[in-house]
Amino acid sequence: MESLRVLELYSGIGGMHYALKESGISAQVVAAVDINTTANEIYRHNFPDTPLWNKTIEGIPLDDFNKLSFDMIMMSPPCQPFTRLGLQGDVADPRCKSFVFILELLPRLCKLPTYILLENVKGFESSSARDYLIKTLSGCGYTYQECMISPTNVGIPNSRLRYFLVAKMSAENSSIQTSDKGCSFSHVTDSGFHERSSVLRYKCQNIDQPSEDNSNVHVLYKRETQMDSQKKTNQNKDLSVQQIQDYLEPQMNIDMELYLLKPKTLLRYGSILDIVQPHSRRSVCFTKGYGRYVEGTGSVLQCCMENEISSVFTNLDQLTEEEKLQKMLKLNLRYFTPREVANLMGFPQSFCKSKMSGFCFCVKIFIFSI
Repeated sequence: MESLRVLELYSGIGGMHYALKESGISAQVVAAVDINTTANEIYRHNFPDTPLWNKTIEGIPLDDFNKLSFDMIMMSPPCQPFTRLGLQGDVADPRCKSFVFILELLPRLCKLPTYILLENVKGFESSSARDYLIKTLSGCGYTYQECMISPTNVGIPNSRLRYFLVAKMSAENSSIQTSDKGCSFSHVTDSGFHERSSVLRYKCQNIDQPSEDNSNVHVLYKRETQMDSQKKTNQNKDLSVQQIQDYLEPQMNIDMELYLLKPKTLLRYGSILDIVQPHSRRSVCFTKGYGRYVEGTGSVLQCCMENEISSVFTNLDQLTEEEKLQKMLKLNLRYFTPREVANLMGFPQSFCKSKMSGFCFCVKIFIFSI
């Protein structure tokens, strides 16, 4: 089989490129396209032989795309128009302009790619952009499959629910299959896949969906209810998921002073921290604000196991500020390091961070990884 020629759009720091290499498929990325100079610096450092176009997608002429003669498109369009924490502007959001351009460009290519892979956040599956994508694919003669997958489904202790679509140019009895750790994407008439796909969606949604409104429910400690506590307990009992400690750097390699939570952070945000331990099999989704903001940006790690979280936070509000601080300091809470976050994102140990360090690099991972 000849090596596939792959076009990587919204290439970021190269998450999809690494996934392609890991798949074992014989393929060559003939061009990667992204406009963010920081992401491109990291991409170029890790894939120096790949042509990297620092251009807007909608500014690239049709002839330039045709000259690449690619067999496959990989893309992860901007997620902001679809995320549930955003304005959900969908196709009206200016950041969706380049994706709409791609869909308009696809039928005009002199040679349609055989395969298309797309990833995005939860929310994309119910968007007008997704409807336009499906209409375009069907009109061009593709069969396709969609699924929602979280890293927890492949044994990684991090909740990051994402939408995936794989499309293939139609052919009788055609199929695309991943390794036995992933999904099998088959022809749309294959009822077996639909059954498996439904089960996978159900599993993901039960693991990663936010808790129901607990405003009228008794709080045990912090802001945690019995339902929240039980959910975390169940996640930590799932032996199909690895433990956090499998993704940590050796402690001797970590400058703890750089990553320990500051006293003012503990006092202000202690009650809303998502705290995990080395033996935990769960962590929440990391965001681009990790290390700069606290609420909803990612989990923190408890390094001292001599004290239970419940014993520290129960009735904490009845103490003075100094007493609160002394109790929370006993947990020795720290942020995950950039390398540890990269591990949880699936990046290999060979991934290099170029000239960036500390939380700057961490933020870039969150913005540009798949």
